[in-house]
Amino acid sequence: MPGWLRADHLRAPARVSQIISAGGLVIIPTDTVYGIAADLWQADAVAALYEAKQRPPDKAIPILISDFDAILRLASEIPDAARRLADAFWPGPLTIAVPKKRAVPEIVSSLPTIGVRIPDHDLARAVIRACGGSLAVTSANLSGGDPPLTAQEAAASFPDVNLVLDAGPCPGGVPSTVVDITDGKLRIVREGPISEADLRAALR
Repeated sequence: MPGWLRADHLRAPARVSQIISAGGLVIIPTDTVYGIAADLWQADAVAALYEAKQRPPDKAIPILISDFDAILRLASEIPDAARRLADAFWPGPLTIAVPKKRAVPEIVSSLPTIGVRIPDHDLARAVIRACGGSLAVTSANLSGGDPPLTAQEAAASFPDVNLVLDAGPCPGGVPSTVVDITDGKLRIVREGPISEADLRAALR
């Protein structure tokens, strides 16, 4: 059984950081759905995340960051269009694909890009900040399942996770919109809370 920690625990971010730095997996709340997180710089931890979620190895793991500066460690460049979308919708439910730096482990993404976003959730950002500013995080459901909106739903799929951080029901309830604009053209990879019309309006 995993450890369980309420969101109002004063040492919640520090406790999550201890487990993440040791290569563990933690279920965390976000503004959209609950996610399962690992240290993106530890290949073994990311491999464990893939295995626990039963996720195909060719499907990249999104990265959540605490603030815009954290993207500078991850992206080889930030296209102007990506900056404009980030300015308009971050923090919030928009994942943006950007060209990745060679230092980003191949296991996180075998593509030339990585998907990044800043969640609109104070505790999630505090946790990510405590873990160094970025985390590999994917929705806390088995591959193909429904994304969980509560910690209890998430924990039911991952009985061997190291820690569950419970902040009550997620406010958004829908996974983020995912876009790729690296070639200068807006492509919606996954539909979500932010509409194509709103995205295009931000790019005008």
